Amino acid sequence: MASQKNMKLWVVDVVSFIVLSLLAITGLVNWLVLPRGGGRNSWVTETRHFIMDVHAWLAVVFLLTIGVHIWLHWSYIKTNLARYGWFNAKGR
Repeated sequence: MASQKNMKLWVVDVVSFIVLSLLAITGLVNWLVLPRGGGRNSWVTETRHFIMDVHAWLAVVFLLTIGVHIWLHWSYIKTNLARYGWFNAKGR
């Protein structure tokens, strides 16, 4: 049981790291490499908009992986919050 949970945590951690790395790369490319403006319907403008769309969807995927990460660690979070009196572990 613990082995399966550890494998799930490892997969979620790896996926979130990859998505975060891609999120950083697309953000930096959009900010530093691709020029703003450009002509109408130029390949630069189309590439910039494509990169912006990919960046936005990667942000959604990253938020989902963080949600799964928190869900998998929920018992640990409850235990530590209960230790400091912030969460009633017995009531929830």
